[in-house]
Amino acid sequence: MAFADDGDLINRFKGGELSAFEDVVRKYQDRVYNLCRYMIQDAHDAQDAAQDVFLKAYRNLKTFKPDASLYTWLYRIAVNTCLDYKKKSRPEQAEDESVIDDLTSTEPSPEQRYQSKEIGQAIQLALQKLPESLRAAIVLKEIEDLSYEEIAEVLHTSIGTVKSRVSRAREELRRLLRKKV
Repeated sequence: MAFADDGDLINRFKGGELSAFEDVVRKYQDRVYNLCRYMIQDAHDAQDAAQDVFLKAYRNLKTFKPDASLYTWLYRIAVNTCLDYKKKSRPEQAEDESVIDDLTSTEPSPEQRYQSKEIGQAIQLALQKLPESLRAAIVLKEIEDLSYEEIAEVLHTSIGTVKSRVSRAREELRRLLRKKV
């Protein structure tokens, strides 16, 4: 499905066309949910957080200034919403509740699926142990594939700080994952 240009969607919404916001949600819902899922580590809470992100976006889209891209603006809202959820989150989930699905297109063998699941679980557990600032930076860089500039905009910080956080997160993930081996 081809989506309209962000600027067109914003202008249509500001002009009173509410269906334009539905298009914004359809365009970005998977990416926002995935970010929330990695930040929060709980599928149910991530779904709630993603809904909150779009509710906040809906309430504030009329005042959106195109000095930032809609994409990074939504991500900024998502990161802040996830951080709020983490502050009020439930006690730690059981380790087996946080599993990364194997999304490969070829049919792996059961052994490969098990190994992939194990690696995914190890990465998820290591991500959970990172401080929020490092986790946000590494998820936005490596999983969401944002540029350093976009991450700096989302996190309201300098590019140098983003690069430092990503570097520290990578090093900490390496250290945590080596402990598992």
